[in-house]
Amino acid sequence: MPEPVAFAAPRGMRDFYPEDMVLRTAIFDAWTQAARLFGFEAYDACVVENLELLKRKGGEEIVDQIYTFKDKSDRDLALRAEMTPTLARMITARQNELAFPIKWTTIAQCFRYERMSRGRKREHYQWNLDIVGEPSVLAEAEVVATAVCALGRLGLKPADVRVHVNSRGLLSDLLAKLGIPREHHAATFLALDKRGKVEDADIAVILKEAGLDAAHIDAAFRMLGIATFEEAAAALGERTPALAHLESFFDAMTAYGIRESVRFDISVIRGLGYYTGIVFEGFDAARSLRAIFGGGRYDNLLADLGGKPCTAVGLGFGDVVIGELLVEKGLLPTAGAHRDLAVGFMDEAQQATAVAAARALREAGVSADLGLHAEKPKHFFARAAKGAFKRAIYIGPDDVTRGTVRVKTLADRAETEVPLAVLAARLGTP
Repeated sequence: MPEPVAFAAPRGMRDFYPEDMVLRTAIFDAWTQAARLFGFEAYDACVVENLELLKRKGGEEIVDQIYTFKDKSDRDLALRAEMTPTLARMITARQNELAFPIKWTTIAQCFRYERMSRGRKREHYQWNLDIVGEPSVLAEAEVVATAVCALGRLGLKPADVRVHVNSRGLLSDLLAKLGIPREHHAATFLALDKRGKVEDADIAVILKEAGLDAAHIDAAFRMLGIATFEEAAAALGERTPALAHLESFFDAMTAYGIRESVRFDISVIRGLGYYTGIVFEGFDAARSLRAIFGGGRYDNLLADLGGKPCTAVGLGFGDVVIGELLVEKGLLPTAGAHRDLAVGFMDEAQQATAVAAARALREAGVSADLGLHAEKPKHFFARAAKGAFKRAIYIGPDDVTRGTVRVKTLADRAETEVPLAVLAARLGTP
């Protein structure tokens, strides 16, 4: 007989036991409720994507960063690493039928084969918000405000999280002002986005390899010393469209009532090449964790993937970092909070009564867990307490004879006797 093997989840992947699902469900609920409040429509897609689509969006190097495979017909496929390429594919397929602007949302499981660190795993769930076909800065404001709304629903206060905002257009204007040719801007963004992850000396080497001379490299680093939006405007010396767009965004944040949570940050660059305008990242106030969410405007992606030109703004919000922040803040939801009432019975003679009681309660909107076999009182109540139920009903022969049951509150052991005939009406939701 073979030796027993203790299997674990693959490296970087997660199992969710019921106690883990409490946190995940709370996060998903906050995301779903915020998206509904802001009028986003839900969509979904297959978790397996065409590898060629992902390479067209992320370049050939994406193959080393994701899970790729061939199917039985020798097609090149991959597990999705993000939803934006899939969203672009879906919109392109029906671009002539959709009424723009559209506001779509999804919670998608995504996979990346990369080095793990705190806040980064090889799979995660990501909440996506995208507004496609709207050039107004209110598109950026709407997705950021929706994310901030979700944070509030999770118990986080404005002082707990900061949204750091910049503009790729403004960065490009500043680089041009410094004399750096526009053909070098994309490579400069990619290099500067690595700051904090690699040494400045290594970034300087990357910039030199991209074609920048020593003076331009020094100028690029000086640009990152800009601390405020006013300093950026002064360095630019003129009100460019990118500067005006960012100014309008901050005005919109005031109108949304969340300006205190938003700040200008020249270091927010976002390495992905498809961003074209305002970009943003959400962090815990202490900056002790990775970014909670990030996104920005991407006006060229649909055209790059075969669709008609169409402006767009998107935001991605993962479940890993926000989970860590909720733990740090002591905001974990209570396990078993949804488990309202346990119903048990002493002998098989009371089984039908217990089933009828549980059925009536469920139809009245009460979460009722029915014991599936006869139990002694001590076993039933021990199980109910371990299961974190709020209340319990244990039915014995005397209860059936009297036509009543005793509803026990487990926290203080208080009991209330209720006639079976009105049990559902008494305990049901109004």
